[in-house]
Amino acid sequence: MTHQHSVDSAIGILDSGVGGLTVVREVFRQLPKEKVLYFGDTLRCPYGPRSSDEVRRFTLEIVRYLSGSPLKALVIACNTATACALDEVRHQVNVPVLGVIEPGARAAIQVSRQGRVGVIGTEGTIRSSAYERALKRIDPRLYVVSLACPALVPLVESGGVENEESRKILRESLAPLKGHRLESLILGCTHYPLISSMISQEMGPGVALISSAEETTRELIAILRRDGLLREGPSRRPEEHHFFTSGHPASFRNIAEHWLHQPLQVEQVVLPALDESRVG
Repeated sequence: MTHQHSVDSAIGILDSGVGGLTVVREVFRQLPKEKVLYFGDTLRCPYGPRSSDEVRRFTLEIVRYLSGSPLKALVIACNTATACALDEVRHQVNVPVLGVIEPGARAAIQVSRQGRVGVIGTEGTIRSSAYERALKRIDPRLYVVSLACPALVPLVESGGVENEESRKILRESLAPLKGHRLESLILGCTHYPLISSMISQEMGPGVALISSAEETTRELIAILRRDGLLREGPSRRPEEHHFFTSGHPASFRNIAEHWLHQPLQVEQVVLPALDESRVG
């Protein structure tokens, strides 16, 4: 569905689950006057082990749902979905579409003086080599180590509680990165910043953690400013934002309110079968 977008239109943000809340948190901080519509596909999370075709279909299905409301920009706040579907989504909708991979790559290079960059992500993101390609396009001389960490998304989706069991899972997941003398580590999944303190403890103070949420939001601001779509006036009230989930709304609300520090409206949505001809 196509809408005429205006300064009062919303920013759509989608993710495989709660991980995209890291982007929402940054949008709330940097763009408090903007309305957010968020969709977390918690019923089908994680996306990482799924085929790229399946991720692409899920992403287009969510884009179609969010496009039922007037949007002025869309953020794919999921690295796996960005790797699998960004270009196709850009062809299907009539608003600017941002992914989280390119902004994260640029931020990592800025802090890596010796060019030693690590990337952790889901199996799908790492399999796609999207970060490595993005990094090497900017600087072909970079030393890049990529590692799939499939155990971390379920850890975050369960609440990301810091205890001995979660620290053990993290330690085992990150062990292959030790010895590479990394300067920066791209958190190549928007779920990971929600456990960044534990990751930082494991990697040590010499490794800068890169979350693409802040950089992506800066790009969003630049695009909205360019298009004359930055909203003026008062900050949005919590009830003006809308959060949708394909899974259990109470579980989603508990995690989301904890991370965003405000009451949220959460609605469960059962997505219809995708009719690709109607996207956009």
